Amino acid sequence: MSVPRRLEVLRAIVEDYVHSREPVGSKALVERHRLGVSAATIRNDMSALEEEGLIIAPHTSSGRIPTERGYRYFVDQIDAVRPLSPAESRAIHRMLEGTNDLDEVLERTVRLLAQLTNQVAVLQVPQFSDATVRHIELVGLGSGQVLTILITNTGKVDQRVVLVPPETSDDSLADLKATFLAATSGQRMQSIGDLALAACEKLAPSLRDSGRILAQALASLGDNSVIERMIMAGTANLARSTGDFPLTITPVLEALEEQVVLLRLFSELEQDARGIAVQIGRENLYGGLAETSVVATGYGPGSTAKIGVLGPTRMDYPTSMAAVRAVARYLSRILAG
Repeated sequence: MSVPRRLEVLRAIVEDYVHSREPVGSKALVERHRLGVSAATIRNDMSALEEEGLIIAPHTSSGRIPTERGYRYFVDQIDAVRPLSPAESRAIHRMLEGTNDLDEVLERTVRLLAQLTNQVAVLQVPQFSDATVRHIELVGLGSGQVLTILITNTGKVDQRVVLVPPETSDDSLADLKATFLAATSGQRMQSIGDLALAACEKLAPSLRDSGRILAQALASLGDNSVIERMIMAGTANLARSTGDFPLTITPVLEALEEQVVLLRLFSELEQDARGIAVQIGRENLYGGLAETSVVATGYGPGSTAKIGVLGPTRMDYPTSMAAVRAVARYLSRILAG
C-alpha cells in the first residue's frame, strides 16, 4: 500500500467524518475525493488503516471513523498552518479594533474565536506581573460614592465604587488623586497598596480617613491585576455536539466550570514547531476532558498566556489551528501597541 495514498485516505475520512458525523465508506470516498484508485483499492487501504488503529468501524458493516490515534496522525501530518481568508482577517480587525480597554479586548477576542471555530474559546488572562501604574482617577458620584479607576501601562483598566465620608469634596478627591499618583506612578502593581497607604500618613488629617479607604481600594485593584483567571465564550456550541459525547456532556461542562483545571491544563500545554499545541482525547490528563480536544497557542508578552479552543475530538483541526494562531497574533500586536 502506498503510504502517501494511505495518508490521503485517512485525510479524506477525517474531513468527511468531521463535516457529516457519519461513518465514511469506500464508495463515498471514491465519489467525493479524487484518489485515483478504485473502491476495492480504497477498501484495502482502509483495512490497513484499521489494523494500524487509525480508524475503526463503530458498527458491523458500517463505514469507518477516525480514532484518537488517527486524529493525532492526521494533525501531525499538517505541514503548515494555513492563513485565514481575507474575509476572516477583516472580521478579526473589525472585532478587535476600536477599544483601549484590555478587558473588553480580551472579551471580544474569545467571542470572535468561538464564532470562527464553532467551539468553546478559552483565554488565559495574562498576569502582567511587571505591569506598572499609568494613571489613577477618582470621580465623585455624590452621596459619598467615589469611582476609583486604576489604569496600567499595559492598558488594563480596573475600577470600583467605594464609599467615603460624605463630606469628601471634589477638591479633596483631586488632592488625593495627586498624592496617590505621585506615590505610585510607574510603580509595579503589587506594591501600589503599600505605597498608597504610606502616602496617606502625609495627608492633612481631614483627608486621612478618605485616603485610607481609597488606598485600600487601589490595593485591591492592584491585586486583581496578578490573579490568574480564564475567560470563555461559546459554551453553547457544545450543545450542538452532544452526539459526540457517548455517555453525557456533563463532565465536560463541569471541567469548564473549574477554572483551576483549565489554568493547569493551559499552563502545561507545549507548542510544537508550528507554534501550536494540540491535545486530543485522552492526551488530556483531566478526566472530564478525556473526550475533548484542545488547540491553543501563546500570545502577548513572552507568549506565556495562552488562547485556544476546546471541543469534541471530531474537530475541524486545520480551521481551528488557523483561527487560534491568527487571533493570537492579532491580539499580541494589540497588546504590544
